[in-house]
Amino acid sequence: MDAYDKGSNARHGPAGPSAGPGGPEPGAALPGPAAPAESAAPAGSPAPGALPPGTGRPEGLPHSPADPDAGPHAAPGPPAGTPSAGPPAGPRTGVAALSLRYQIGAAVALAVVAVTVCVHLGMTFLHVAPANTVSKKHGETVENWIYPEFEQNWKLFAPNPLQQDIAVQVRAEIRTADGGTRTTGWYDLSAQDGRAIDGNLLPSHTQQNELRRAWDFFAATHDDDNRPVGLRGALSETYLRRIAVLRLDRADAAGPGGAVERVQIRSRTAQVPPPEWSGEKISTTPVYRTLSWWSLPEDEARGGAG
Repeated sequence: MDAYDKGSNARHGPAGPSAGPGGPEPGAALPGPAAPAESAAPAGSPAPGALPPGTGRPEGLPHSPADPDAGPHAAPGPPAGTPSAGPPAGPRTGVAALSLRYQIGAAVALAVVAVTVCVHLGMTFLHVAPANTVSKKHGETVENWIYPEFEQNWKLFAPNPLQQDIAVQVRAEIRTADGGTRTTGWYDLSAQDGRAIDGNLLPSHTQQNELRRAWDFFAATHDDDNRPVGLRGALSETYLRRIAVLRLDRADAAGPGGAVERVQIRSRTAQVPPPEWSGEKISTTPVYRTLSWWSLPEDEARGGAG
């Protein structure tokens, strides 16, 4: 009988007729790599890898690591590369935190300030610049804006700056409570302002300039004989007199029950001594300019401003 007859179990090779005890039983499958077992799917179920209706991923595939707790039919996540939403914005600060009405008010206020600054800079420029068509046409408007608070001058940078020390002094004739009269000594008003300014980091405009400007105003509107020149002469006298009376009232010059009836003002002018290394020789003897006695109206006599 041929070795390959259908009814014969004999084979050539290791599993042939010469196989001894321990070999595979006749009809048993030869050993080899096992094929992966596939579970039998019931009839009508989709094939492995098919997309079940209503799902976004093939059945049997693992879920994305971004949603480990999602079920097998969870909705698909955003596509890869989509930017995620940032943290919530913090509370608004500054003008942005205001309501619309207050934002509008703040904007209007800033606009007014900006316009005022621009106008002031323009007026100051026209005041210090050489005469031109605009300053000649609107000179009165410029002067009304600049004087007296914002006056500009070049004395600090002049070739020959001021070298004089001018002090304004005043004395008073007092009507005492018993009807008598007496005359006070001289009060050095400039020295009082100097003591108030000395060591003061933020001295007031009044302490620095009120008295000095009042005396400059008087000197510019009077001649050497102390007679007024022009219409502003009487105004300068009234201004200087009222400052002196207010200073006397602060110093309680009249005393209890007294009243100031007249005042007399003088200036003491002394040359500033030159430095030691300078060979310049000047006289340091003070020069006095004494004005006439000025009678006071009733309201000013008791410390009022009239």
